[in-house]
Amino acid sequence: MVSDFISVGVIGTGYAAKLRCDAFSQDERSRLVAIAGRHQSKTIAFATSYQTEASQQVKVMESWEELVSHPDVELVVISNVNSLHAQIVRAAIAHGKHVVVEYPISLEVDEAEELIELAKSKNLFLHIEHIELLSSLHLTLREYLKELGEIFYVRYSTIKPQNPAPRKWTYTHKHFGFPLTGALSRLHRLIDLFGKVSTVNSHNRFWATEEEYYQSCFSTTQLCFESGLLAEIAYGKGETLWQAERKFEVQGENGALVFNGNNGVFIQQGETKEISIATRRGLFAQDTKMVLEHLFNGTPLYVSPEESLYTLKVADSARLSAEVGITIVV
Repeated sequence: MVSDFISVGVIGTGYAAKLRCDAFSQDERSRLVAIAGRHQSKTIAFATSYQTEASQQVKVMESWEELVSHPDVELVVISNVNSLHAQIVRAAIAHGKHVVVEYPISLEVDEAEELIELAKSKNLFLHIEHIELLSSLHLTLREYLKELGEIFYVRYSTIKPQNPAPRKWTYTHKHFGFPLTGALSRLHRLIDLFGKVSTVNSHNRFWATEEEYYQSCFSTTQLCFESGLLAEIAYGKGETLWQAERKFEVQGENGALVFNGNNGVFIQQGETKEISIATRRGLFAQDTKMVLEHLFNGTPLYVSPEESLYTLKVADSARLSAEVGITIVV
């Protein structure tokens, strides 16, 4: 960066957007200058907390289209519904803006690949957030993996009962996407730890309600990695699920790691060691700080757009497997 700070516009008013706005407004290298949301009254109320002397006036935009074209905005941060990510990224790049977008960059693989190449051709910064790689769980897993010997089996399960299921975009096919595309981090954590995938087999079930919403979804996916490792992912949410679970299990020839929530055990012959990990609090702030360090100092980021793209390709193979009922070679 040439100037002392970068001007930031944030699209979205939800949980991730708030954490982004908090982080940017507290860092002297950035100025939060604009916010856009779906509902104007909610966006105005959201922006009010960031009206300080330091940031001067945070402009409330009538639409994301207005924000990406505004001359005061240098960096566009996209924290809204999955289905709009690609469209906004494309528009932001067309207006010469740098971009930070929450995963997935697109619900379509070809479009994601095109956008990554487009940003490169315009010499613009594009970062796809994957804060799961910054989490204490992920770092602890990486630390202990070498102790397990050859790893042959992994199981990763995230089940979230919700009754009643919310009528939100996260419970729609159109806006959330295929479960492992919308929840791309479940795959990305495994791929970052264990490498390339050779085959994918996936099964999904949805319980429908009114209009575009479903009340529940449940997905099971089996990955065979090039190393020979077998991994299973269970992902589910909604009304027909009864027991919450956040479990990560790794089995190796010399030991095992098993995490239930924030508590885990490291198991070897004659030894069982308890492991506690930190909560996921502060990860968006950490990601934001790393983005600014990259922009101002050239510090390497922890993930590349190409790595996110590869995971998206694996997720799309899972989607195809579920649709046609066969194992897909990646």
